[in-house]
This record gives sequence, structure tokens and C-alpha cells, in this order.
Amino acid sequence: MAAAAEANDQAPPTVREAGAALVALLVATLVGYGWYLGFHLDNVHNGLIGASFTTVGLYVLRVRPRHPEGWLFVATGVLHAVMFFGRQYGLYDGALAGASWLGWAGVWPLPLAIALAGWTLMAFPDGRLPSPWWRFAVVAMMTVAAVLAVVSALWPVEYDRMGLAAPHPLAVPGGEAADRVWEYAQYSYLLFQVLWTVAIVVRIRRARGDEVRQMRWLAFAVVTAIVLLVVGLLAFGSPVPGLLALPLIPVAAGFAILKFRLYDIDPVINKTLVVGAMLLLITAAYVAIVVGAGAVVPADERTLALVTTAVVAVAFEPLRRRAQRLADRLVYGHRATPYEALSRLSAHLEDPPQDLLDAIAATAAGAVGATEVVVWVGDEHHLMPRGQWPTATVEVGPAALAALDEPRRLVRPVVHRGTVRGAVTVRKPAGESLSATEGRLLSDLVAQTGLVIVQQQQAREIQAAARRIVTAEDAARRRIERDLHDGAQQRLVTLGLELGALAKQAEADGAAMADRVKQARAQLLEATAELRELARGLHPMVLAQSGLEPALAALGDRSAIPVRLHVAGAGRLPRDVEATAYYVVSEALTNAARYSGAGVVVVDVAPVEDGLCVEVTDDGRGGARPGPGTGLQGLADRLAALGGDLQVDSPSGGGTRVRAVLPCE
Repeated sequence: MAAAAEANDQAPPTVREAGAALVALLVATLVGYGWYLGFHLDNVHNGLIGASFTTVGLYVLRVRPRHPEGWLFVATGVLHAVMFFGRQYGLYDGALAGASWLGWAGVWPLPLAIALAGWTLMAFPDGRLPSPWWRFAVVAMMTVAAVLAVVSALWPVEYDRMGLAAPHPLAVPGGEAADRVWEYAQYSYLLFQVLWTVAIVVRIRRARGDEVRQMRWLAFAVVTAIVLLVVGLLAFGSPVPGLLALPLIPVAAGFAILKFRLYDIDPVINKTLVVGAMLLLITAAYVAIVVGAGAVVPADERTLALVTTAVVAVAFEPLRRRAQRLADRLVYGHRATPYEALSRLSAHLEDPPQDLLDAIAATAAGAVGATEVVVWVGDEHHLMPRGQWPTATVEVGPAALAALDEPRRLVRPVVHRGTVRGAVTVRKPAGESLSATEGRLLSDLVAQTGLVIVQQQQAREIQAAARRIVTAEDAARRRIERDLHDGAQQRLVTLGLELGALAKQAEADGAAMADRVKQARAQLLEATAELRELARGLHPMVLAQSGLEPALAALGDRSAIPVRLHVAGAGRLPRDVEATAYYVVSEALTNAARYSGAGVVVVDVAPVEDGLCVEVTDDGRGGARPGPGTGLQGLADRLAALGGDLQVDSPSGGGTRVRAVLPCE
């Protein structure tokens, strides 16, 4: 099969199309001419299997030329088409040329056809066996089938069951011995069926993701055929109903291989389980009342039938609800109760905003059995997806609330105090709608979502306001520094120069006047220095002009304790980030000089994933604690306003480490 797939993939498209057309024409001719020769109920299934397997296999190969399962389907279909035509030819009442040989060709390949169909099912859905061990099982099965086919080809061991009008074309001695062997050898068919059933079960247990639903398609079709087979044997003494249902298997398998409407199989299985359970219960009630009670209570059949009808009418709806819950549990698994859903949601309330909205989506999906849930945030004209389940959902862009309404999508707007704050959209499997309980639960979750969205928006607004306050504070500092530098400081400098000139002039007039002028000039210079220091404390000029690294270097030069400075190449940063980083280092150096008794201070500044990391470490006595009114608490408040975090590690006698992370894009 692998070699055939490789050759088909390497062939030009025209050759592939021509080959597929020839195979389709061959099968259509064999099946069509076979129907023309007559209708034989026991042989109908071969024609249907030949047509269905071949059609599905060719279509799969047309869409996916290298798919091994497609080749197995085609091989199975062609072999059954040959068998169908041969049997139809051999069953024909009139005289046909070569009827013995063609009828013979319709009988002896049966073991190979059964084994090949088993191989096809064992390799579903990707054409590969579940494990290398199964290769030996397939080889053994095909070997036994080949031996059985040779026996059937040499002796007419299957002819009596087939009822062919044409005789067996070979006259090989040992027919009686072959019949006796065949009585036991034909049980190999049952072993083949057990083998591929085990393979399917193993595949289902190991399947993950879409493969689980692919296997559900196949399992549903196989189980349906088996149920019809058993019903036919018990009710009519014939396997024909089950055999006629076999074409369902390739059709379902083709849907699964191509993943077409893959999720639609769940509601089909669900409804089938409910209907089957109700039919079983109604039948049991009829047997129990009409047969069981009728044997004990003397009553005519009409009375018992009326009693049965009344009992079924009263018990039908409660039993249907129970059967529906059981089917939902079997098909969709456990769904959370309202209490469980809200409990799960409360466990995520301390998560980050994005994780919390994802948790809301996952909780809603688990509670109502949805295939997709998206949490949207914004107003009714502009909504953005902020949380979704599953997380692998394709990214979608902004949309208006009215544009979210699509087929099979339920839209619940999130409204808080009359204002649209967002929306929750839910997709259910095809054919399934929200129950009353699920609708109430979804409404509760939507209400909780509204509170979460409002709280997050308020938190963002508070943080933005705090950031604006810090920015305004920095701007005010820069304005005061500029006013001092350009106004009073310049005037004082000019006055100092003028006093210096007066002092030189006074030296000629008198020593006393010169001393007084020198004292006034010295006081003026001290005042100028104090103003410069004050301006530097408000907002250092070097920080605004040259950036963070030179400003920190200037701090280190003025520090009373030696400073080792390491600044990674962060480049120029936003003003509020640079100013905050500067004040973190300034406050830490001031505290170290006043209280730590340290011999050296190490300052490390480097960009990290979340922003800019500033770390100041000394080797002093430790014991520093942020508290009300302290400089460290002021730094913590300033960092919190910017969305940053301050960590102080200062064990007694172990030095102090101040670490701050400032958010920065």
C-alpha cells in the first residue's frame, strides 16, 4: 500500500485522474451489470460494499493522494465488486458463457475480502496500525485468509451456502475431507472480527484530540451494523439487515478521515442512545405488563395494552430525562453543576486579568458543554476578545456586538448598570441547544463576568490616574528646577559677580569694606550652592540631558560609601521610568549612608522581560523595613502607581538588597 501511495503521488495529476477514472469505471461496470443480471438479497451487500468502499476511497485519494487508508478502501471495494459480479453471474438462471469460472471467482476470494476489510478497519484513520505488534497480527490474518481462499478455490466448500446455479469448475479429489476441515476452518472469520475489534478498542483508548472523534465516527457505524446484524438474526433468522448496513462504515470513515463536520457525530450518538434506551424501556414495559402480568392477572389483551400505554405515558418524560442525562454523560463527559462551576471560577479570582478571563471561558465551556467560548471586552461598537476556550482558537479581531451574531453562536451581552461592558459568545455542538439549567448557569456566569470586567477597568483607571499623578509630580519638579536654574539662581550668580567687582574696588578704598563685601559674597556663594543642590534633588539636570547611566554615575560620585555601578545597555527610557529608577538608587544610597554602616554598595540596572530591574545591595548591618513615613514606603507607593514592584531583603546582620522592577515597553 505504501508503494502504491508513493507511485500515485509521483504520477502526474492527469495520470492519477485517469487511473481513478478507470477504477471507478471498472467497479461501476461490475456492479451495474451485476444488478442487471438479477436481484439476489443475499448478495446485495457485496454490491453495496464494493460501490461504497471504492467511492469513498477514490474521493479520499483525490483529496489526499498519499493517504494509505484510501488505498485500503479502494482495494476492499474492488475485491467486493469482483465478488458481487461473479456471484451474480453464477446465480443467473439462464445459460451464460463462462458462468462456472466467473461464479467461482465470486466465491473463493471471500476470506481475503474479510481479512482485507479487517486490515482496513485496524489501520483507521491514518492507514497505520496501532503499533508494530499489529503488523504481525495483520500478516498472520492475511496468511490464514490466503490458505482459506486456496481451499475454497480448489473445492466447493462454500458453494452450498452461496446457492450458485453454475457448478464448481474444478474437480480436485478430497472434497469430503475439505468439507470436514472447512467446518472448523470457517470459524477463522470470527477470529478475524475479534482481532480487528480489539484493534479498534486499543486505538480508541490511545486516541487523543481529533482522532478520538474520528474513531467515534467509525465506532458508531460499526456498532450500528452489529446491532442490526443481531436484530436480524434474532428477529428474522437472517444476517441480511446487518449486512445491508455495512456501507455505513466506509461513509462514516470517509467523513472522519477528511474531518468533515467532525463534531456533528456527538449529537447523532447522543440522540441514538436516548432513542435506543427509550425503545428498550418501552419494550421491557410491554413485555412485563402484557406477558408477565397477563400470566398472573386474568385480563384480556386490550385491557393490558391500555394499562401499558398509560404506564408508558406517565413514566415516559421522567425516564427520557434520565436517559438524556446518561447519554450526555457518556458522550460529553461530566458537566459541572452550577455550584461546581461557580466554585471553580472563585478559585481563579486572584489570577492575572488575562488568566481570569480565560478561566471564565473554560468554566462556561465545561458547564454548558460548549465547543468554543469567547469573552469580549469593550462597548457595543468595539469589542475585543480577551479570554477564550479552547486557547488554540484562531485569533479574531475587534467586532461590534451586532456582528457577533452568527449561526450556531449564542451571544450574551455583559451589561453593568445599563451599560454594555462586553459579551460572552458560546458555540454548542450541532443539533444541541442550551437547556433551561444551562441557560440560568450561563446567565450567572455572564453576571460574574460583568463584575470582573468592571473591576479590571476600574483597576486600570486607578493605575492610569496614579501614573498621571506621578508624571505630574515629575513635571512639577522639572518646572521648579528649571525656574530655579533660569531665575533665582541666575540672578544670584550675577549678584555674586557684581559683589566680586565691588570687593576689588573696595580694596583700594579700605580694608574693612573689602572684608564685609567678601563675607557677603561668600554667603551668596553658599546660597547658590544650596539652590543647586535643591534643584539637583528635584530633578537632576544630567538625568534629563544625558540619561540614566550618567545620572547614576553622578550619584555614585557624591555617595559617602564607595559605589560599584553596573548599567546594562537599556538606552533612553521614558521619563517617568528613568526618574523612578534614579530615585530608587538615590533613596537606597541615602539609607545605606545613614543607617547601614556598609563598606561598599553595588548598583545593578538591567532590562528584564517585564521592564527595567534596579537592584541596590550593600554589605551593612541590615534590618531595613518599609514603614509609614519612610523613604522605602514612598518608593513602594511610587512604584505601585507605575505598576511596578519593590522588594526589600534586609536580614539582621546580612546586608540589605533593594530590588525594583519597573514596567517598560
